[in-house]
Amino acid sequence: MQLATGGDRDALDTLLRRHYDRLYAVCRRMTGNDADAADAAQDALVGVARNIARFDGRSRFSTWAYRIAVNACLDELRRRGRRPEPTDDGVLAAREGPGPAVDTAVADRLDVDRALRKLAPEFRAAVVLRDLCALDYVEIASVLDIPAGTVRSRIARGRAALAADLGNPSVPTDRPSERP
Repeated sequence: MQLATGGDRDALDTLLRRHYDRLYAVCRRMTGNDADAADAAQDALVGVARNIARFDGRSRFSTWAYRIAVNACLDELRRRGRRPEPTDDGVLAAREGPGPAVDTAVADRLDVDRALRKLAPEFRAAVVLRDLCALDYVEIASVLDIPAGTVRSRIARGRAALAADLGNPSVPTDRPSERP
């Protein structure tokens, strides 16, 4: 880490490669499709590389990098508003109608992606950071630059909306083990 923050390009390259898959996963869930996720992940990597000297170590590197990735995703979502959004109608039709069967895991992932796309970005970010990245509430608060109580509220509301959209409105939105 010190080598990367000190300007060592090989150390920075190693650091970026080590964290790319997790950053891409956040971007994939935030944006809802592979193309936008790739763009956002690339923007996040550029942001990390440009700002690595500013990383002060007060948080974990991954938390800091997630913040850059979430901001890149929010920028990508704003840009997306100016162009058509991809749909998964073909997969949904294949799942329900005659023709080749769609793998259940793929269909479930598409259902979750569709439900996540319906969430407002602030709820989506909180849920993705908690459930995909397993960040605690304090870390999420740091990434999103909001109070921990707001994180808890956004996760609860986001999970409730996801559960209702996925056909299971009775799913609890918070578990006791998740308390900070």
